[in-house]
Amino acid sequence: MQRALICRGALFAQQVTLPTRISSVLVPRSYRAMSSLTVPAPASLLLPLKVPYRLMLGPGPSNVPPRILSAGGRPIIGHMHKEMFEIMDDIKKGIQYAFQTKNELTMAISGSGHAAMEAALYNAVERGETVLIAVNGIWGERAADISERMGADAKRLVKPPGECFTLQEIEQALSKHKPVLFFITHGESSTGIAHPLDGLGALCHKYNCLLLVDSVASLGGAPIYMDRQEIDILYSGSQKVLNAPPGTAPISFSERAKQKIFSRKTKPVSFYLDMGWLANYWGCDGKPRVPLHGVTSSNCHCTEISVSFAFHEQIVAPLVPCCPRVSVPQCFDTLSASRTICLSVSILQGLLSLVLQYPKTLGSLVLNRLSTLTPSVPRRPVISALNDYDAPQLLTAVSSVYHHTGPVSGLFSLRESLAILAEQGLENYWKHHQEMALYFHQGLEKLGLKLFVKDKNVRLPTVTTIAVPEGYDWRDITAYIMKNYSMEITGGLGPSVGMVLRVGLMGYNCTKANADLVLQALGDALQHCHKSKV
Repeated sequence: MQRALICRGALFAQQVTLPTRISSVLVPRSYRAMSSLTVPAPASLLLPLKVPYRLMLGPGPSNVPPRILSAGGRPIIGHMHKEMFEIMDDIKKGIQYAFQTKNELTMAISGSGHAAMEAALYNAVERGETVLIAVNGIWGERAADISERMGADAKRLVKPPGECFTLQEIEQALSKHKPVLFFITHGESSTGIAHPLDGLGALCHKYNCLLLVDSVASLGGAPIYMDRQEIDILYSGSQKVLNAPPGTAPISFSERAKQKIFSRKTKPVSFYLDMGWLANYWGCDGKPRVPLHGVTSSNCHCTEISVSFAFHEQIVAPLVPCCPRVSVPQCFDTLSASRTICLSVSILQGLLSLVLQYPKTLGSLVLNRLSTLTPSVPRRPVISALNDYDAPQLLTAVSSVYHHTGPVSGLFSLRESLAILAEQGLENYWKHHQEMALYFHQGLEKLGLKLFVKDKNVRLPTVTTIAVPEGYDWRDITAYIMKNYSMEITGGLGPSVGMVLRVGLMGYNCTKANADLVLQALGDALQHCHKSKV
């Protein structure tokens, strides 16, 4: 068996084959006998990967449709290639559509919905500031916990699971505590609530307070209008209605929120989630977002290699004497794949050395070096490639490299999921999820099961909570359905543990056939699972 390594350029493509296993004949006998390894290779990793197929009808993640799976399997490109930036720009537009916002500061966090929750709180709140958290399920509890960990004064507005807050109750708490931010969950997946949002934004702004909304379980399945409802910070997740794999989290900030974030007195407690860095990576700060590779020109391949070589020869190598030099031919069209790799590795080695030697003065060192360059002097035929950049642009590009590598495959998947949403229409999504929820709820009632949320108007269309039937252990029901139907439904979470069963019909999984199958599985489980007579 062989593994293919594709080295791609604009004018050539070379395929280098590598053996998947190294023959013991190639390893010297002395080395095999004197190995220093004390931990052997895990036996399980020497076996093929096995993943069972399951119908994921819990609160998430959902099943990923073939089109999105295919998108995630596309060949990897650099996280700062121009093509990657174009994909990220598409994602930004898709999030703006899904959120119904024109906010410039809109992006996808590299992480799950939890990461987006932390990004919102870490950037918008400083240590010692007061926040008001609406707690009627686990996500309010989680937001309060995170707020307290970062040193904020978290005030809780509490309701029993399955209940909503009135505008009067919220206004009384805003008036009493005077918070800088109010957090509420739109789609509370632990209890099955879709909390009304109308009027909340205006109410918060009356008290000079930002409105932060969690829509991880509701986005795409229930109406939400970020701009119209005056929401300041809105975030979601990729793995529910959007049906992308977990690991990317849409988020957007209003102008009011931006002013708060970029006028803070202290740095956010998380470097990874710092909007000052992420805004540039996502092209949201109005500053140049210049990739080190993928330069647009009549000869893209030649230009990107020449810029890399010039950057290496004139900036990295002079500052790092021990940095290896790379010999590059006059004609880049014939540059071999191996030399391209050596050039990239050499640049990375040099940058790493610079970071380690000059952690606080790297920017000024590079800028000083740039000021001494004379790209027009053809000492080598590639130096003129630096004319494509001025010093601030190159410095921006160098600085941008240091934040983080975005989840390239995850972003491919998210882009495709947002494309499907755009093709089918957001309002059609809302209508379809509402219709399927009503159909499913009627079926549950015919089985004699009771819905946990009493008020029909605030039931979450995407995740249904069913009161655990009297005499049954919820664990028996979920285990029976998993064993006999290869289907996931779950019990409660946080304050709803032991109280509910949770069924998710989201996006690709939101079909009448799946609703019927869950109803069949539940009816079967009720007949075969133990029922206590006590």
